[in-house]
Amino acid sequence: MVALIPIKYGKEFSIKTIFVQGPYLGYRLLLVTILSCLLIFIDYRFDYLDKVRYVLGSALTPVQWMSNLPRGIADWTDEITTSRGLLTEDTDAMKARMLVLERKAQKFAFIMAENGRLRELLNASGVVDETVKVAELIGVSPDPFRHQVVVNKGSSADVFVGQAVLDSNGLVGQIIEVSEYSARVLLISDSSHAVPVQVNRNGVRAIALGGGTFDQLELANVPDTADIEVGDLLVSSGLGGRFPPGYPVATVASVEHDPGKPFARVTATPKAQLNRSRLVLLIAKQSEESKQNAIGSNNETSSAADKSLSGSLDTDEGDTQ
Repeated sequence: MVALIPIKYGKEFSIKTIFVQGPYLGYRLLLVTILSCLLIFIDYRFDYLDKVRYVLGSALTPVQWMSNLPRGIADWTDEITTSRGLLTEDTDAMKARMLVLERKAQKFAFIMAENGRLRELLNASGVVDETVKVAELIGVSPDPFRHQVVVNKGSSADVFVGQAVLDSNGLVGQIIEVSEYSARVLLISDSSHAVPVQVNRNGVRAIALGGGTFDQLELANVPDTADIEVGDLLVSSGLGGRFPPGYPVATVASVEHDPGKPFARVTATPKAQLNRSRLVLLIAKQSEESKQNAIGSNNETSSAADKSLSGSLDTDEGDTQ
């Protein structure tokens, strides 16, 4: 860049450059390019720069908050200017939905209690409790080939890499990078993402792969004879231990059978609103210590039942004699 700054020396004018251009400018550019490629390679192959990324991510969090501020102000303005009639309608709808959910919750409590008693009889481990944290999206990856978003919860809120993320409809993705006050989420639609699923109707297992579009997933290596139909609900199977079992993932959209090929082509539509959801839930599983305590408690219950049963059998044998 050259600035035309006239400097008068008698009757002559000279041009003064802002940036010094020396004979070694090409070598400097080459050196910077080599260093950039070297840093990219080290960051991709090793973990040496994870701490640097963590610090930079925490430092840039206020910038992300500021970029999200205009949207927040617009939403707040819409909320305070909402008409009274619309608020009344929303309140009535929420009351009706609350009544329906309360009825379901009552039935759910009965089912959970019955399930607990059955698990005790079968000497199985207790149901793994899960807690959730509500997070808000504050950023979206500008790269169209990378389906990633940024949420406003980080390590300060006990968010960890690998944590499952949901919205009100189904599975959204998982945490892949955490800083102090924010975290990066990889969506299930990303081409590098895979999630173990099963058909809710019959338990047929498969792997749902992201296809690079928000409205389609593909099931990998589904046998041509597998019992999968259009409209089947796919839920997380829990295999691999990354995603909790039972959460909706997608609905089967198409099943294509090609004669002569061993696998069918099955596509599905994600249940979650991947490109519209603003609030998400971060799922935290019960700690391993709590799991062991639950298993130990069930084992103690089973042992006590076995002892009681043995005592009863001994008493019956004595009476018979």
